[in-house]
Amino acid sequence: MKMIQLPTQAFEQRIAQELEENPALEGGKEESDEFDDEFSNEEYDEGNEVIETDINVDDYLSDDEVPSYKLSANNYSADDEEKQMPYAAGTSFTQHLMTQLNTYRLNKEEKEIAIFLVGSVDESGYIRRDLQDIVDDLAFTQNIYTTEDKVEKVLKIVQELDPAGVAARDLQECLLIQLERKEQTPSIALAIDIIDDSFDQFSKKHYKKLIQKLNITEDQLREAIHDIEALNPKPGGTYSGNNKIVEHVVPDFTIRIVDGELDLTLNGRNAPELHVSHDYKNMLKGYKESTEKSKAQKDAVMFIKQKLDAAKWFIDAIKQRQQTLYITMNAIMHHQKEYFLSGDERKLKPMILKDIADKINMDVSTVSRVANSKYVDTPYGTKLIKEFFSESMKNDQGEDVSTREIKKILEITISEEDKRKPLTDDKLAKILLEKGYPIARRTIAKYREQLDLPVARLRKEI
Repeated sequence: MKMIQLPTQAFEQRIAQELEENPALEGGKEESDEFDDEFSNEEYDEGNEVIETDINVDDYLSDDEVPSYKLSANNYSADDEEKQMPYAAGTSFTQHLMTQLNTYRLNKEEKEIAIFLVGSVDESGYIRRDLQDIVDDLAFTQNIYTTEDKVEKVLKIVQELDPAGVAARDLQECLLIQLERKEQTPSIALAIDIIDDSFDQFSKKHYKKLIQKLNITEDQLREAIHDIEALNPKPGGTYSGNNKIVEHVVPDFTIRIVDGELDLTLNGRNAPELHVSHDYKNMLKGYKESTEKSKAQKDAVMFIKQKLDAAKWFIDAIKQRQQTLYITMNAIMHHQKEYFLSGDERKLKPMILKDIADKINMDVSTVSRVANSKYVDTPYGTKLIKEFFSESMKNDQGEDVSTREIKKILEITISEEDKRKPLTDDKLAKILLEKGYPIARRTIAKYREQLDLPVARLRKEI
């Protein structure tokens, strides 16, 4: 079960760990004859009497032809489009800021304060701490005794670094820093006035109040808002070196449409070539052929048996993992066939874990492990498998429809609304009712929040 739950990259790490810890397990193609995988619990000494190790050496040394699938985990073809995990190049975000800071002429105290401030910048590019807290930390951790005024003076210098808006203490300050760096056109000047003096009204989209307060036209306000919306609210997020490792998703499956039919393949990285070590076979052979068997030799054979058992168990666990992954995803693919053929989320059928578990005669927990941690590459992008699961609701004709279908229709309805008069949740409920989906207003609100869509007032544009 633990093997099933592992995503591709973690699975590869688990294999590497097992290969390192168990010398009886080897990677790569098998070159010689394989072992028989049928084990008995007896071993014979030179007089063919049972000895204390309880192992039959002959069973490990069988030269019988054994189908490769019994010991090899390579039951799937290699993935032609294996994706490697890329690593971010260049310096870190902090180093990027420090390099710029070195171009400023600062005295020793200012330099130490500036370095501390740069180290306090979070991943989004903000310093989300009160200046008094920073003053206290400088005293306690750096033995630097200073004042809020001095720290704020140095902070203004740090805020001159790129990207624009970095080291701001809140969104308002971040936007102001960016606006003040731009060419000061009438529109930019108005945008600065709005953010500086009327930020609360702007953030709540009280546009009529802004027009009256600033004595401007609707066109002037619209142009200023356009300039503000072009700013970056998270200046740290744009820097490519911000994260140490860029972890791209490695799909566990690929679904393609071939001649109008769905074709499912398992990523080749989930099907490693593993086999039992032939060096260990030779060790057993040497033990069998020796005329005198010491206690040390018997102990060594027992150790070899344990490692061989572990190797064969691991290969079998991998084979079971592959079969479970493939069977589960195949059932999901056929259940959602209309979606995978079209890419239209409105064609996703209601589907819960039990639906798939019943189809493949497995436990719900097994399906859950596959769904929660695996990705599938489709013609419409790479998707987390659990996204295909959803509860059902009845439409006006009494048919079961997926809640995903309803959310998609809600999302489309909101995207097509008149932004000057955005639809309230009550109006959205009425529209969906007209489309055949009788849904309460509170359910509309819940789905809207799950889609990360704000209330009508905050969707309003001028």
